[in-house]
Amino acid sequence: MIKNYANKVMDYEYNAFMTLMNVSVSKHLFDEHFTVLWANDYFYQLIGYTKDEYEASFHNHVDEYFKNDPDAVALMGEIITKAYQQQEPGYEFECPMQVKSGKTTWIRVTGRFTDEIFEGIPVIYTIYTDITDLKAMQRKLSEALKMAESANRAKSNFLSQMSHDIRTPMNAIIGMTEIAAMHINDPTKTQDCLKKIALSSQHLLGLINDVLDMSKIESGNIVINLEHVSLPSILENVVAIMQPTVKERKQQFDVRLLHVEHEELFSDPLRLRQIFINILSNASKFTPEGGKITFEVEELSCEMPESSLFRFTFSDTGMGIKPEFLPYLFDAFTRERDSRVDKTEGSGLGLAITHKLTELFGGTISVKSQLGEGTTFCVELPLKIDSLGWEPISCEGLKVLVVDNDIDVCKHLAQTLAELGAEALWCWNGADAVKTVAQERLSGQSFNLVLLDWQMPGMDGVQTSLAIRRQADADVPILITSAYDWVDIEAEAKSAGVNGFLQKPLFKSTLCSGIQRYLAGQLPVLQKITSPQLQGRRILLVEDNLLNREIAVELLSSLGASVETAADGAIGVAQFRQSSEGYYDLVLMDVQMPNMNGYEATRQIRTLPRQDSSTIPIIAMTADAFAEDVEATRKAGMNSHLPKPFNLDSLRKEIGRFL
Repeated sequence: MIKNYANKVMDYEYNAFMTLMNVSVSKHLFDEHFTVLWANDYFYQLIGYTKDEYEASFHNHVDEYFKNDPDAVALMGEIITKAYQQQEPGYEFECPMQVKSGKTTWIRVTGRFTDEIFEGIPVIYTIYTDITDLKAMQRKLSEALKMAESANRAKSNFLSQMSHDIRTPMNAIIGMTEIAAMHINDPTKTQDCLKKIALSSQHLLGLINDVLDMSKIESGNIVINLEHVSLPSILENVVAIMQPTVKERKQQFDVRLLHVEHEELFSDPLRLRQIFINILSNASKFTPEGGKITFEVEELSCEMPESSLFRFTFSDTGMGIKPEFLPYLFDAFTRERDSRVDKTEGSGLGLAITHKLTELFGGTISVKSQLGEGTTFCVELPLKIDSLGWEPISCEGLKVLVVDNDIDVCKHLAQTLAELGAEALWCWNGADAVKTVAQERLSGQSFNLVLLDWQMPGMDGVQTSLAIRRQADADVPILITSAYDWVDIEAEAKSAGVNGFLQKPLFKSTLCSGIQRYLAGQLPVLQKITSPQLQGRRILLVEDNLLNREIAVELLSSLGASVETAADGAIGVAQFRQSSEGYYDLVLMDVQMPNMNGYEATRQIRTLPRQDSSTIPIIAMTADAFAEDVEATRKAGMNSHLPKPFNLDSLRKEIGRFL
């Protein structure tokens, strides 16, 4: 009796100890069912069944308990049998197990073979350990590892993509510098090169700012910075950057407008250019030599107040995209893989970035493609209209002939000229243009201006110009309209009697500027409604760098402003304090300065006991262009942020917002 009592006490203590350890201990027969001979309380707690329920429902057979998961039973049998045959001391594996509640629990099964025999069958001791929480932690760690690896890939691919993007405007800068050096005695050509260098430099500067802002790489956060932009300038920049690429590939590149009324907008010029260049670069990359790329801009009505919906359509006659790849086209790091594109460079980030930027603008992007025939991307962006714009000149009494093989372009130009007051006729080929000129001359009339497309089937621009010169007076201006670089065709065009060049797309302001330039003396001077000039305005410039002060003073003075300077923040605060109220109209404040930085100087100005201290516009000037730097200037009490290096146009526009 004492022995039986002692055995019961030992069994109770053993079960209690194993339960406290959250460990299930059981004895099994090494038979076809892995029959349970004995198990502690935690075994039954783990599976959710009582001992009697387990015996009644599953007859103590493990294979019956796992009947809904035959693969698990097969795995158990294979592992245990293999270990037994190889005379291993035991075995271990992990598997999912469904419990009474219907949930799935992950268990680690650890078994040990013994010398014990029951009714001629070997006995196995088994421990079940609940590792559900451990599995969940492992899954989280695995996901974190994948995210870290993905972030590293994103960083590498981003830098690879940016390296390529940086080289694109750099090629334009280097090439245009060489051309300018070769034509240093030709002011017109040198000025054209300098203009394109400036445009490419601005784009390059924006890209460098992106590369430096490492937080964007790590978090994927991209901020849209709205500012005044000129749509003609944006497209001129895009065309200038794309020209070397399409020229090298001998592709036809057309840019055209449809119903565009507003040219001055609020947008992010860097991101807008990035969308355009990403899509156009892809179009050129996957379009064969001699193919055609068309960039179309259309303005539509918009439900948003003081805004328009702009539709940008990019079409090419390239190789097209396989239908099965289209759903993944905007996924990051994804490129179509086949023999047609394997030799084409790219990180697979361009369209993913474009898609993200389009969404940030509140727009949409879609694509249609036909394998072997080409691809069309359509980007629709709602853009806020800027009240500042071009004041058109009057073209009353002018008669203009438009010649272009694109009928939509002809209609657009004719309508625009009619809105300016001119009489416009159009022809869609060179032969008809020559006949029209001849007919007008026979009737005793003549055109005041001819707008002639350079690339046309049949009679091209050279042949048409030569033929028109034989029909018309020698002094009738003929202007080439083309998306190609004037430098490439200038000599040939002038030899054919062409007077000048207007780069497509032809906005209303572009036409006004061109007409004024080539019909000087016949029309009033073209004026642009811009930010007001600064005559009579007094500006306090707080800047510690002598060279930067010199540049800023020169630019501000050219706008008519009176400029007073301070070499650091403390001096700037003292000068403002000592001035009379309303003496200064605006403060330009550098951020990084000795003695007192721009943040502290601004805070001290804002707390001065005078009325204008809280109202005077203070604009930060800094090379720190990260999102957190811009936010820091606002928290310090500054009204705006002007990133260095700045130019006359950006300086005038930013100051014009406040004056």
